[in-house]
Amino acid sequence: MDDFDRKILAVLRKDGRITFTDLAEQVGLSKTPCQQRVKRLVQSGVIMGFRAIVDPAKVGLDHVAFTEVKLSDTRETALKEFNAAVRQIPEVEECHMIASSFDYLLKVRTADIRRYRIILGEKISSLPHVANTSTFVAMETIRETAR
Repeated sequence: MDDFDRKILAVLRKDGRITFTDLAEQVGLSKTPCQQRVKRLVQSGVIMGFRAIVDPAKVGLDHVAFTEVKLSDTRETALKEFNAAVRQIPEVEECHMIASSFDYLLKVRTADIRRYRIILGEKISSLPHVANTSTFVAMETIRETAR
């Protein structure tokens, strides 16, 4: 990674749909070397993909809850089982292993509290090795960024 790669990443984080001509101009390269660098950044896994960032409220998914999850078993096999299973729940936007009195913190996005209750009861609480959960409901999102 050099300064050109860092500049490319900074521009693409702001506008992933920018044309290669405009991107090259902004970072100070010609078009072909710029395209080659982006291709290399994608192939090496630095750029993990391109996607549309959707306004959750406009698609009816503006309820956010943060769920603390405490496991009954934290040996490596149990952690791997939990990790694999939680990845299968589309409503879980983020899952972080935490160094605290609980083991994981989940960010769960649903249409409303009723739908969250179903996800919690039928999916999250049924994940492997879940001993208990605790929920915090977000009243308002002040700042949220997409990766």
